[in-house]
Amino acid sequence: MSFCNTLKPDRTPGPISGNPLHNLCERACIQVRKVFDACINQTSLEDYGVTITNPTPANYTTPLTFVSAASTSSAGTISNLIVTPLSGDNPHNSRVQATITIPVEVIYVDANNVEGKGTAEIVVNEDVIMCFPDNSVIPVEIAATVNAVSPQGAWTEGLGFSITCCVTVVLKAEAEVELLVPSYGYCYIPPCQAYTQEVCTGVFDLPLFPTTFTR
Repeated sequence: MSFCNTLKPDRTPGPISGNPLHNLCERACIQVRKVFDACINQTSLEDYGVTITNPTPANYTTPLTFVSAASTSSAGTISNLIVTPLSGDNPHNSRVQATITIPVEVIYVDANNVEGKGTAEIVVNEDVIMCFPDNSVIPVEIAATVNAVSPQGAWTEGLGFSITCCVTVVLKAEAEVELLVPSYGYCYIPPCQAYTQEVCTGVFDLPLFPTTFTR
């Protein structure tokens, strides 16, 4: 069993049917990272140069043939962060400048048709306007959720490649807070259903004896 097929839908996450106030039982204080503002930036990088480090296997024969590249984590590393409050109609607006580093894994095939892989980085610069709450003891932080996929590329030299990369960066202004929310109580955790490969299902479903037929 799991959330998707439990027999107690009123005690597990899912769509609400009927009166949403039914079964509300408390105001619960939960610790979460509250997102005060967020924005997404999607871009295509053409002829972007990456250099592999830590190749596996360590020995390879050039020339290399690019296969693919993809991000290895959804968390981007933020550096060179500058937040500048802006004057205007909305006093909560600020200019956010940051460098986002995205870790990627590059897969290639060498001249001996041996597949290899290695790590690299894609770096993008963001310059956006975001909305911040008033100053508080608990600071608001900038976080980056990222994704990068490269469907094509070409070997240049050594462990270098020139790739075309589709990059998504979601910037969030967030803080860890204690939030008071209405609650239906604790979630019911159903027992796990063990996976079994029923190789005999088709055989066991057959009738035990042959069926009669008319001539």
